[in-house]
Amino acid sequence: MSAGCRSDSKPLETLHKAIWRPVGTWSGRSGIQTESFELGGQWRIRWEARDETSPGAGHLRISVNSAVSGRPLMLAVDHRGIGRDTVAVTEDPHLFYLVIDSSNLDWSVTAEEPVAADTGNTR
Repeated sequence: MSAGCRSDSKPLETLHKAIWRPVGTWSGRSGIQTESFELGGQWRIRWEARDETSPGAGHLRISVNSAVSGRPLMLAVDHRGIGRDTVAVTEDPHLFYLVIDSSNLDWSVTAEEPVAADTGNTR
């Protein structure tokens, strides 16, 4: 599955200059379904997988789901082993929740939205 596109999304250069505000942060060792949160346009998921029980045994999977219909909208992460990354999500404004499945590792996940940064330009 892939994320949707929007024609009125912020340009990529604006997002690189953005300050990212956490909307929700979760951590654990087993799977969970997060509470619902409302976002739209472009946002991101920062994740980390660590403390694997044995090398190559860990697995982390994160899906973005509609809190209205319950249907999965995007498979954001499907990762084996330890690691960390940031995944961009582009969806129309919506009420979302994440389903986080894991085995044999500890994880942390943060959903973040961009907040315009003051670039200091006064021209």
